[in-house]
Amino acid sequence: MSGSAPPPSVEQDALKASTFQRLHPRVYLERFIAENVRPDGREFDEWRDITVNVGSISTADGSALVRMGDTTIVCGVKAEIAEPELDIPGEGFLVPNLDLPALCSPKFKPGPPAEEAQVLSDRLNEALIAAGVLDLTSLCIQSGKSVWVLYVDAVCINYDGNAFDATLIAMVAALKNTRLPKATFDEETGRTICSRKEMTPLRLNTLPISMSFGVFDSQHILADPTSFEEPLLDTTLSIVLNEAEALVSVTQLGIGATGSQDVLLQCIAAAKRHWPEIGTQIYK
Repeated sequence: MSGSAPPPSVEQDALKASTFQRLHPRVYLERFIAENVRPDGREFDEWRDITVNVGSISTADGSALVRMGDTTIVCGVKAEIAEPELDIPGEGFLVPNLDLPALCSPKFKPGPPAEEAQVLSDRLNEALIAAGVLDLTSLCIQSGKSVWVLYVDAVCINYDGNAFDATLIAMVAALKNTRLPKATFDEETGRTICSRKEMTPLRLNTLPISMSFGVFDSQHILADPTSFEEPLLDTTLSIVLNEAEALVSVTQLGIGATGSQDVLLQCIAAAKRHWPEIGTQIYK
């Protein structure tokens, strides 16, 4: 009969599989890998669907919401005026930060920012700098007197792995969506005056994307790892490319070795192969 409950045997099998997954996660993954498939049904080199929505936070100067599978990141850019550093009087500041609150996953606890969030924030900052996303001199209002500070704050709403890739997309998309008011520095009063009648977009130099790969059992390369797969991986490699598919940076997370230089080269080749379908979808 349509709409009837599944047979008890189906529910029992699902419960047994769920229990086995919790008690023996590595063996559970190994059995899927042996069948050349992953627990969520993807192939080894297959990415989860990615969606990007911009401009949804009205109180921010720029914003983006990114979903990568079930991993969801919201990012807002808030611009403030400050004095520049003495040794770089003509440059503003870009301050990225990622928060992984307890509400996004049971793996994170309430309280001060988790170490993982701080490590990811540092990696995101390094990726944005290495890519040269924004010329910091473009944030200068008056050299030595007044510059823009862009706080790029991302929050994970739901965590299902690969937060680095999702957050980098969210941060770049939010910066691309950012509009700043016209600002002028008054020498007489020593104050900066802003006018929101004239809003100017940021001039981004490049639109980088990170593509991360997990290495399982020293030989299997899994693209876009989930939160279930991540703790079981030997290591994770994040390949950052710009829109010209040029290599920006490579970072390795985890104590496991990649096994050989071939693994790294395979990951870079896979990232370049997937860039057109992912990049054009994200940065339309």
